[in-house]
Amino acid sequence: MYKRGKRHFTANMTLFYLRRADTEGARFGFTLPKFLGGAVERNRIKRRLREAVRLHARMIAPVDIVINPKKSALRVRFAELESDIQSAMEIIGKAA
Repeated sequence: MYKRGKRHFTANMTLFYLRRADTEGARFGFTLPKFLGGAVERNRIKRRLREAVRLHARMIAPVDIVINPKKSALRVRFAELESDIQSAMEIIGKAA
């Protein structure tokens, strides 16, 4: 995935994506290393990202997407996080 796929960078995260051959919708994964904080902080980042993805995951293309947030994803306003996800989904939808 990381070597064969493509990347998209935003201010608060990096998205890795790879198109699949099947006709199923998009699948999402999250990677949160320990340097982002303790379990409480990492879980909060994950919850915020899941909600932003849920609101903007209207992709037709069968794509695997792994989201790797930066430390700023914990402190940034949700609207900005949501905007990053929305613009990334539009770009990935066109590229995939």
